[in-house]
Amino acid sequence: MMTVSRLLATVSVCGMMMAGAASADPFSMGLWGDMPYAKADDAPFIPALIADINASDIAFSMYDGDIKDGSSECTDAIYTDAITMFDSLSAPVIYVPGDNEWTDCHRTNNGGWDNLERLSHIRQTMFNTLDTFGATKMPVEHQGTPGEAYAENTRYSRDGAMFVGLNVPGSNNNMVVDDAACTKKSERTAEQCAADNAEYKERDAANIAWLTESFAMAKDAGDMGIMIVLQADMGFDIPETEDDDESRLSGKEGYAAFLDALMAQTEAFDGQVVLVHGDTHYFKMDKPLPNASHMLANFTRVQTFGSPNVHWVKVDVDATTRDVFTFRPMIVAANAMKSLPN
Repeated sequence: MMTVSRLLATVSVCGMMMAGAASADPFSMGLWGDMPYAKADDAPFIPALIADINASDIAFSMYDGDIKDGSSECTDAIYTDAITMFDSLSAPVIYVPGDNEWTDCHRTNNGGWDNLERLSHIRQTMFNTLDTFGATKMPVEHQGTPGEAYAENTRYSRDGAMFVGLNVPGSNNNMVVDDAACTKKSERTAEQCAADNAEYKERDAANIAWLTESFAMAKDAGDMGIMIVLQADMGFDIPETEDDDESRLSGKEGYAAFLDALMAQTEAFDGQVVLVHGDTHYFKMDKPLPNASHMLANFTRVQTFGSPNVHWVKVDVDATTRDVFTFRPMIVAANAMKSLPN
C-alpha cells in the first residue's frame, strides 16, 4: 500500500511532471453504454441522446459495452444496428464489448449461441480495421490484428492522458466456476464450458499484458492520467463496509488477477488512474480500492448511466490540473422522464 513517504514523493514528482505538461491542451470526451435495451423500450430515446452528444464539443467518446439487453437474442442484426448507432455520432466512438453481446449469448433466452463464435463475430465485424466508429473516424492502437484475437483491446493517447479499452465483461469475465454455472439457463455443453474457461485464461493474461504495457508507455510519455474503460462491475457494489476481498467473492473470481494487476500498476503510477465501467446502470463516482481503510488516493471508479437511464457522462481532460479528469453527468432533457415510475 502507499506509505506516507511514498505519497509525499508522489506529490513531488507530480508537481515536476505537471510543469512539463503545461503545454497539453485541454479537451473533452464522452462516456456511455448499456443501451439500447429492447426490454426497457430504449430505442425511441436514443435519437435525443445522440443529438445531445453531437451538440457537445467532445473530441471522441467511449462506449463501455452492452449493445443489447441480457434477455434478447444475439442475432447478427444486433451488431449491425450498433454500428449504425455508433456511426450516427459526429465524433469518433471507441467501442468496448460487454457481456450481453457475447459472454451471455449461450443463455436459452439469448438463443443458445456459442459464446466464442459470437466473440469471433464481434472481432470480425466490429474490429476489422484500425479505425473507430463515428461519422468522423480516427485510428487507435489495437492489441491484436484487426479481425483477430484481442483486436478489441485499444489504446489512444492525447495531450497528457491515455485511454485504454479492455474486453473485461460481466458474468464473471466468462469464467465458468462449476457444472451448475455451466448449465444454468443455458444451452452450453461441458466441452463449451471448458472452452470458455480456456478463453478466459488466455484473454485475462492478454488484458493484464495490455494494461501493464499501457502504464509503462504512459510513464515513458509523461502522461498524467490513465483512463481504463471496460464493461464489468468487478464487485465494487457490495456494501462498502465489508472487509472481504471483493474480487474473491462468489461470482467475481474471474476478476481477481486483473484487479491485483490494476492495483499494483496504480500504486506505481504518479498520476491519476480512472476505471470506467457499466454493467450496473447507476451513475457513480467513488474510490473503492482496495477498501475504506486503505484507499488508493490516485484511483477513481466511474460507473456510467445505463438502461433505462438514457444519458451520458462528459469528461473534461486537462493534464495540467491535479485531478486530470473532471466528470459531469449529462442528463438528456428529453429523456429525463423515462426513468420515473408510472
